[in-house]
Amino acid sequence: MSQDLLPPVAPSVTAELVEVLSPRLRKRLDAGIARLAARPVVREGDTVRIAVDDETHLELQAPGGAVTRADAIRCGCLLAPDCLHRAAAASAAPVAEDTPDSPPAQPTAEAASRPPAAGTAATALTTEAAAPAQLAAARAVYGAAAGVLEAGADGSGAVLQAELLRAAHTARLAGLPRVAAAAVSVVNGVRAARSADPAHRLPDLVDALCTVLGMAHRLPFATGRDLAELRGGVRLPYTPDGSLRLFGLFSEPVLTTTGYAGAVTWTADAGGRLYTVSDVAPGGPGRATGAADRAVRIGDTALTHRELSRAGLAVSGATVSPTGRLGAGAGVRAVRASGAAWSAEPLDRLWAVPVAEQVAHALGGGHGLLFLDVTLAGTVREATGDRLLADCGGRAVRLAVAHDDPALPYRDNLRLLAAARGRRLRVVARLVPGPLPRALLLAAEHPARPGDRVDLGLDRLQHADLPTASAPPAAAPPVDEAPLHLLSRRVHQAVSGGRRVLGFPDGGAGDDGRLRRVGLATAGDLLGELRAAAADRSRDAFGRLLPADTDRFARAWLAASVYAGEVERALCAAAWGADAEVVATSR
Repeated sequence: MSQDLLPPVAPSVTAELVEVLSPRLRKRLDAGIARLAARPVVREGDTVRIAVDDETHLELQAPGGAVTRADAIRCGCLLAPDCLHRAAAASAAPVAEDTPDSPPAQPTAEAASRPPAAGTAATALTTEAAAPAQLAAARAVYGAAAGVLEAGADGSGAVLQAELLRAAHTARLAGLPRVAAAAVSVVNGVRAARSADPAHRLPDLVDALCTVLGMAHRLPFATGRDLAELRGGVRLPYTPDGSLRLFGLFSEPVLTTTGYAGAVTWTADAGGRLYTVSDVAPGGPGRATGAADRAVRIGDTALTHRELSRAGLAVSGATVSPTGRLGAGAGVRAVRASGAAWSAEPLDRLWAVPVAEQVAHALGGGHGLLFLDVTLAGTVREATGDRLLADCGGRAVRLAVAHDDPALPYRDNLRLLAAARGRRLRVVARLVPGPLPRALLLAAEHPARPGDRVDLGLDRLQHADLPTASAPPAAAPPVDEAPLHLLSRRVHQAVSGGRRVLGFPDGGAGDDGRLRRVGLATAGDLLGELRAAAADRSRDAFGRLLPADTDRFARAWLAASVYAGEVERALCAAAWGADAEVVATSR
């Protein structure tokens, strides 16, 4: 059974089906999911049928593309409706966007951000606090996320995932769509980790878990605009932006752990502002590679994403989201226009911005793209694989693949570019925060054809495209970095293996002292508390282990994770020569 064939299932449906299982069936749920994955699946329109065995069939009804009710999953076995098969199918399917059945308990972020009406006290916005339903939902999300952290991704089976999905549904009903979305992203990350999905990255799961725990922890103390930010909005608003003249920059494939795939094309206007045109829908690697040849969903234009990345677009009646995504409403009109080379105006001005300013903007919450002029210098080996080494204004930058899925050509293209040592190229990359200059390579000038460019996630370079190397391989510069990894490694280990991997008596002993000796006293204290919280298991008068203090471990891990992230951003700013104060004030 391929997950791509299963329709997305709403979080509330999965939680409901798991909750009605008996304790005996809950213990067998993960094994049931594995067995169901080996069964044949047939999809006919909005109906998906799974042959559980020769006589029993499971049916999922997904009108509108998603399963939104528990009775839309039907099974023909004797234990139905409270059978293992229905819960297993829901737990194996992608998570659908959950839509609340009732209006939010509090105003949305858009309403909360409006200026006070005439005659209203100006302090109303700053003193508004969370509603009781929102406080209860935040506690539920925090408790469920702490349970996932306690077990780690390795031990967070379908039952723990369902508990977090139920909490996410409760948060959405209470008017906390941002908290709900963060909780769902944790479930998706855990599922990707447990299934060895090529799209899984442990740092992403760490960030997702830190985000959901942090928001649930902050919400009871938040008021006014801080509370509005934590609540978030169900949809990003699109605002009119008049007429736009856009120039294609590059396209990149999208392949997520949530079961969505497609392509995003980046464009820029004459002033250097970036806009995106996306085509993302449920699907797998095939959709990610094929979406580039689909027509963009803007007006009546027949341009494909691949063509738009090298051409231009004239848009009238444009609508734009706060993140720069172009809307495709009925009133939007678009026609093909001429493009521009990266070395010509107006795109050339993107590379004219000092790299330090670009990094500061990315660390401050910007789009994260870097426009770099680099000289290729071969490869450098790291613990997580080989990296393309490049010189950028005298700074050694390590360029990595943007996605590890073998269906995408990122890795093959990076390997071929490494052979073009000495070649100077313009590239587009995405910043990776860390103590060394690192970025994910997205697009580059063609190494043999001046003026042409390559979308490294969609186009495939050939050996014949590469010039002969004109310089010997450069040695990687010596690395003298602060040992922040002693803390961040434990933070990551906890997410992967849970509390137990940090609870061993000799696990990381002495690391906190080493951090203090190099001046990272706070990191040493946080690591010491994290290890102490992991090992804290009291016993009763009969010597039996008492329940672990999940809250203490979650608070210790959250503090360590937030600190490691902030220090990592500061070290990243220093590594690229960016102004740390500018980064701090722009966030």
